[in-house]
Parts: sequence; C-alpha cells; structure tokens
Amino acid sequence: MKAILTCAGYASRLWPLTKDTPKPLLEVKGRPIVEHIIEKVVEIPEVDGIYIVTNEKFYSNFEKWLQGKSFKIPVKVLNDGTTSNDDRLGQVGDIQFVIEKENISDDILVVAGDNLFNFSLLPAHENFKSNSSIVNPLWESKSYRAARESGSVVLNDDASFAEFMEKAPAPKSTLLSLGIYFFPRQKLGLIKRYIAEKNNADKMGYFITWLMQHEKVYGHVYFEKWFDIGWIEALEEARQSFGSVLVAK
Repeated sequence: MKAILTCAGYASRLWPLTKDTPKPLLEVKGRPIVEHIIEKVVEIPEVDGIYIVTNEKFYSNFEKWLQGKSFKIPVKVLNDGTTSNDDRLGQVGDIQFVIEKENISDDILVVAGDNLFNFSLLPAHENFKSNSSIVNPLWESKSYRAARESGSVVLNDDASFAEFMEKAPAPKSTLLSLGIYFFPRQKLGLIKRYIAEKNNADKMGYFITWLMQHEKVYGHVYFEKWFDIGWIEALEEARQSFGSVLVAK
C-alpha cells in the first residue's frame, strides 16, 4: 500500500499564516501537521511508501522540511507544477498525478494534508482489508451545524453509503466524511475515468458523489476528536486540544 498526502492547496482562508508556509507545515504541539499525519500512517504495516504532493509555490518548503528527517518508510515530495488556485489540479487531480508519476499499482491510502486526528487508522484499514472496497472514514460529530459546513453521510445497515451530502442546508446525518480514503488497487482506474469524463477534480466530495453511482463506498465511524484545519479558529483549537482524549459531545 502507498500513502498519498494531498498538500497542494493554497490555504487562502488561513492567510497571512500561509503566505509563505503551506498549511500542512503549520505547527501544532511543536510539530508540523504533516508529521502528525505521517505518525498515524506508518502504524499501518502494509504502507511501504508515502508521497506528499504539493505545488510549485510550496515545493521548496516541503523539500527543506524533509531534509534531515528520518521516517520508518520512504517519504517523497512531488511537485504538481501549479502556481495558484487558477491552475491547480484539485485533490482528485493530484491523486491521479501521483499515481501516474510514480506508476502506482498498489492499494492506496489518501489523507488530506489539513487533517489532524487522535485516532488510529488501523481499525479502518482492517475494515478495508475485509471487504476490498473503497472505505471513507467518518467522524460522528453529533452536530448538525458541523454537518451543514461539511460533507455528511447517511449509512445503510451494511455501513455502505446511502447518501452523501456536501454542505447540505438540512443534513440528515451528523456523520462527517473525513479527508481520508482507502482505495483497492483494482479500483484505481475509477479515478482516471472520473477525470477523463471532465468531472470536477477539485474536491473529493464531488468524486464520492459520482463514485456512489458506480461502486459501493463504505464508511468506518470514529468518535475521537478530528480537526479540519481550514481556518484560523480551527487551527487555534487544535493547538489547544490536539493530543487530548476527546470525544464528540
């Protein structure tokens, strides 16, 4: 299994903190966010390589950060060549970029570079191995307000997705789709197909909606705290609370 960390955004909502520093390299508890993510990824024994995809603007930042670092498995930074929001590939586009650039034919784990979480990915990975299907970990937010600001999911009895709603004004569920995805190798062609059909490659939510028309997508529910570092207030909350044993209330 290969892990792809999507870190090619420009994080305009975190300006000016991200003027010269990419969001995944902002520090929480004395370490960049991306290091917290890698720490969770390397717990999965099958992962034997990590690819961090970023853009032209922040490529040198990641290369400088990686110098002198030592991880259990190889970590490589890739530059998607984009320079602004106007020419970005989008998250789906960046995943396909890495797959093609590195000739990946393994299972993949995708983690968005602004995800910060206390929980282990091992249970979701076990779920993934047991059904050999696409798995999107979910967080039980117990908050309809949070669901209105994110992608919310209704599950069937077998934990497959019944509905996915992106920022629904009246969400039917408080289960939030996290920026974490397990893909079996035999399903990777769906990513290429989605892009080839000229669908919106910017956000994974669009892809998940399309994917549900062609494949079963399964959820794995977590209750431990998850942070979406999308704005300054969320970053400050993470800096105060990350690492604590927190459960949604």
